[in-house]
Amino acid sequence: MATIDLTGKVAVVTGSGRGLGLAYAHALAAHGARVVVNDIDAAVAGAAVKSIEESGGTAVAEVVPVGTSEAADRLVGRAVEEFGRLDVLVTNAGILRDRVLWKMTDDDFDAVITTHLKGTFTCARAAAVRMREQGEGGSLILVGSPAGQRGNFGQTNYAAAKAGIAAMARTWSMELGRAGITVNAIVPVAATAMTETIPAFALYIEALRGGEPVPDALRKGEGFGTPEDCAALVPFLASEAARGITGQAIGIGGDKVALWSHPQEIRTAYADGGWTPDTLADAFPASVGAELQSVGIPAPKLPEA
Repeated sequence: MATIDLTGKVAVVTGSGRGLGLAYAHALAAHGARVVVNDIDAAVAGAAVKSIEESGGTAVAEVVPVGTSEAADRLVGRAVEEFGRLDVLVTNAGILRDRVLWKMTDDDFDAVITTHLKGTFTCARAAAVRMREQGEGGSLILVGSPAGQRGNFGQTNYAAAKAGIAAMARTWSMELGRAGITVNAIVPVAATAMTETIPAFALYIEALRGGEPVPDALRKGEGFGTPEDCAALVPFLASEAARGITGQAIGIGGDKVALWSHPQEIRTAYADGGWTPDTLADAFPASVGAELQSVGIPAPKLPEA
């Protein structure tokens, strides 16, 4: 059995004061990495660092909201200042401003895009510059979402950002391959503040807080569990065991791990000399239109009460 050992590696995890980000930071530290914890709340970041140190790990905090180049430079600079290098970046920081399209304001849209999409871009760019200077490769682990893969009602901004993150992972895997830097998107599903807003999951999340386990049918059928269940994927992708894995979108949650497909053509049709609106109307239903794709995150199949 392979042993994941990240001793000597240094990681930055954005948005790691609580929830999934904290679970990622703990998992990296537990496997030997030194971690820069990031949050916008100094008390939350400090508590996260303390919890990692009490578990035997090494961590420092950098309190800054991601999104700007200056914030990205601070995070990478803190890693280098404290630990001398940077090997792993996990872009987890995010916010929600859910509204249906006709009610979403410019500020709702811009805030989410700035934190998720631009924050991922600026942090990845700063990390890539440093990793290329070091000349020893590295790992960019970008946090996506089922909403970015499938769309989700009321989440124009969030779904757009997460879809863009998956696209950036594919693009950067090509651009950074020669430098030995792997780039992957992870698609976690866990009991978090966001999934608690989904009525079907709320009851189980509340039960989890009370010490009850997530039902086995939910852990396997929906791939739904705790943030800690998702965290295993991060140290794996940061390790030498995953050197050959790049440009992928990998889902994890509960007892389930899955590889998401890339968008691709599934049906084609041809017309000599090209198409007209009339020939499309005649041919589309029985050709490419015979397999229209579904949208949205499928409703969970929950165990019977």
